[in-house]
Amino acid sequence: MRPTPHRRAAATGALVAVTAMLAVGVQAGTASARTDDAAAPRQLIAKSDPGAQPAKLTPSQRAELIRQANATTADTAKALGLGPKEKLVVRDVSRDQNGALHTRYERTYEGLPVLGGDLVVDRAAKGGSIKSVAKSSKARMAVPTTTPSLAPSAVEREAVKAAKALGSKDTKAALAPRKVVWAASGTPVLAYETVVGGLQDDGTPNELHVITDARTGKKLFEFQGVKTGTGNSQYSGKVTIGTSGSAGSYQMNDTTRGGHKTYNLNGGSSGTGTLFTDADDVWGNGTTSDKATAGVDAHYGAQLTWDYYKNVHGRTGIRGDGQGAYSRVHYGNAYVNAFWSDSCFCMTYGDGQGNAKPLTSIDVAAHEMTHGVTSATANLTYSGESGGLNEATSDMMAAAVEFWANNPNDPGDYLVGEKIDINGNGTPLRYMDKPSKDGRSKDSWYSGLGGIDVHYSSGPANHWFYLASEGSGQKEINGVKYDSPTSDGQPVTGIGRENAAKIWFKALSQRMTSNTNYAGARDATLWAAGELFGVGSETYNNVANAWAAINVGSRLSTGVSVSSPGDQTSIVNTAVSLQIKATSSSGGALTYAATGLPAGLSINSSTGLISGTPTTTGTSSVTVTVKDSAGKTGTASFKWTVSTSGSGGVFENTTPVAIPDAGDAVTSPITVTRSGNGSSALKVDVNITHTYRGDLQIDLVAPDGKSWRLKDADAYDSDADVKETYTVDASGSAAPGTWKLKVQDVYSGDSGTIQSWKLTF
Repeated sequence: MRPTPHRRAAATGALVAVTAMLAVGVQAGTASARTDDAAAPRQLIAKSDPGAQPAKLTPSQRAELIRQANATTADTAKALGLGPKEKLVVRDVSRDQNGALHTRYERTYEGLPVLGGDLVVDRAAKGGSIKSVAKSSKARMAVPTTTPSLAPSAVEREAVKAAKALGSKDTKAALAPRKVVWAASGTPVLAYETVVGGLQDDGTPNELHVITDARTGKKLFEFQGVKTGTGNSQYSGKVTIGTSGSAGSYQMNDTTRGGHKTYNLNGGSSGTGTLFTDADDVWGNGTTSDKATAGVDAHYGAQLTWDYYKNVHGRTGIRGDGQGAYSRVHYGNAYVNAFWSDSCFCMTYGDGQGNAKPLTSIDVAAHEMTHGVTSATANLTYSGESGGLNEATSDMMAAAVEFWANNPNDPGDYLVGEKIDINGNGTPLRYMDKPSKDGRSKDSWYSGLGGIDVHYSSGPANHWFYLASEGSGQKEINGVKYDSPTSDGQPVTGIGRENAAKIWFKALSQRMTSNTNYAGARDATLWAAGELFGVGSETYNNVANAWAAINVGSRLSTGVSVSSPGDQTSIVNTAVSLQIKATSSSGGALTYAATGLPAGLSINSSTGLISGTPTTTGTSSVTVTVKDSAGKTGTASFKWTVSTSGSGGVFENTTPVAIPDAGDAVTSPITVTRSGNGSSALKVDVNITHTYRGDLQIDLVAPDGKSWRLKDADAYDSDADVKETYTVDASGSAAPGTWKLKVQDVYSGDSGTIQSWKLTF
């Protein structure tokens, strides 16, 4: 049987999943140095409209706005056309610098909480008229009755069973089932919400929310409430941290940041532990031999995150109310995780494998605190696509905090958890430029994305943030090399990291709702980009293009866009013809140029047609540059390999081969008659139909027996079919002979067929 995706990892909200579930890749590519936004020649750095940016509210100013909004909820409900049984409850208010107000409401129906009924109302700066409303559910709020058919005890038993599947040993609910209206999955229904506590099977606290139909007892939904996330620090060097007290009695209590405290659990898994104290206000020694070292890292990370949100986004504290959360370090024994919990309003950190690598680096701290920010704003449900967006939000803002901190011992990057080495091999936990390099995350959206673990469904959104910030292609930033692809093969121009972060935060805090999915996130960020930079601006269009590059929505024209033709393979002394395609938002004629073309080839400067007869074998790196009438340019880069002649460069097998369910590997042969060695960029086009492509393991086998793994099996990949082009370096194997495509279905439950495959030398 196909293994069920690890339930602990699928349910927990911790920063990281269990080590055994992680596979990582190696970064590749070269680029010129680039260390800041201003130094990026390919970026379009637009200045945002200051008026549309969130204002920096003091806690008392925010409290007054909430009071004013609460005084007018009845009028707002009437203006929105809500039914007589519905009421609004103010959850948060933010104000832009131009005076525009964004009020987030929860709803009740006959006094019952409506889960999935949250909405955001935008009011104009002048006059306070309603400009727009973002609703998590557009369904009419009505249920036939608010009298349940089932007793609470019946649904509690089922909820406890669901929690036991995650490792909880609790025999009763932590909170008694409460009646609610469930509106997050279509037609509203009367339901119970039950919360079960205990511990999950890896030691992470459990706060499983189970939604049950109050009439039939059917489980409608479940999600986790626990989101998994001068001192001498282990990761950031010698730092200054906020403490209080006096000589002989200092405390790790930052009174300037809402009273944020850091505690030592000393291997415990409950309570707050002991507040860190010190006689001389010099904390830790930079190693795990001193328990205070991990406290310094956690305290410092919380300090940076507080300052970032306040100074960049105008938010004072996680909830915007000026109150600090608290941190707990040294949780459990060799606990390889970190998590945020709304119930304690705190961050908790384990000490990692062998208690040698506490999960307290800057990006982990910022990741966990951002889970709290998300809970206090959009409250993205920690399951399905909204759960992936929740995780991605923490990764995005963690990267933003890390860059903003500018700590030389932990410079900013688009790697998640690179300091904590959870894999034990020096690789990061996640890669934002190409998420699939971790072996599990997805680079682009697909229809089954919401069915996989939220740490992996976060991949496309992380990819969007990287593309929106930096653009596609090869580059080097702070010494790290990146090479970000796009799902449609077209380039993306970055808008700058600060702009991308401001757009995402505005969308999160003022537009997204609890059940926002990927399409909704695109809409929310475009709304935010329109408010900040103007609808139709280059920044606005490039935000849309970054979404299109992860297969969400369509592209919007801006400047010059050049479609990459992909890597090319030709035969020496054989004529070729390749048309370069490009578009421009400026109109008028385009001018084409190219560098690195193989000898004998040239490009028509007016039409973009590359033609000629290659005269020399070898591989060239080609860059095509297209300029429009306004002087704007776009580029596309690819490799062009010219091989020796023989019997042609393309060989194909179109005879179907059945793939048995969970059976032995099958092969499909191709006899190659060309001379010489294989190509350094051998293209392998695969067309396989299969109802669960994650079952498949695919290899290419050369005549000399050398093989290349094209695709690993992936129990989480539930999409259908494999229609991909893979590229391998086969220059070390002789081309003549029988090549084989080897395919094995490693899990039971589905079958398929090799329809065809092709080799292009």
